[in-house]
Amino acid sequence: MVMRTPRYAEMVNFYRTVFNASTAFANESLTFLTYDDEHHRFAFLNAPGLGDPPPGTAGVHHIAFTYDNIGELVVTYERLAEGGIHPVWCTNHGTTTSMYYRDPDGTQLELQVDNFETIQEIERFLTTKDFMENPIGVDFDPAVLARRFHAGEPEEALKRRTPMGPRAFDDTVKIR
Repeated sequence: MVMRTPRYAEMVNFYRTVFNASTAFANESLTFLTYDDEHHRFAFLNAPGLGDPPPGTAGVHHIAFTYDNIGELVVTYERLAEGGIHPVWCTNHGTTTSMYYRDPDGTQLELQVDNFETIQEIERFLTTKDFMENPIGVDFDPAVLARRFHAGEPEEALKRRTPMGPRAFDDTVKIR
């Protein structure tokens, strides 16, 4: 993912922090970050004169990153919260348990874990009355999820979405 930004240092620091990334290359114009064996997963172009896009324009809504298990998601939430980075919205979509963050340029990142082991289980869930009535999700408090995780509650229980009835995109959906 390559981003141009007028908030060069803030963006590099945010992504380095969120992904525990290391710097593969950096100068005053360009930074490459990586979190695995790839030479770079993120690149940032320093564009100090760039303006922000007007509200309500087309573009990327959010980018999702999947963790292997709920423990990794919880530990990431706790690490980020300790550094002052907090999710703007947490919801159990049914298919995923998701925490949404906003970077310094306003791009949203969804950090998530799959709630089912197989694609067939996900496909079955997508046909349920619960999902048909509420394809958005059931919001949760990430601190409560973390406490439940550390208390030893099984992962299956932590990822189970409680039915809540119909829900539409409205003011309660905080990712607009």
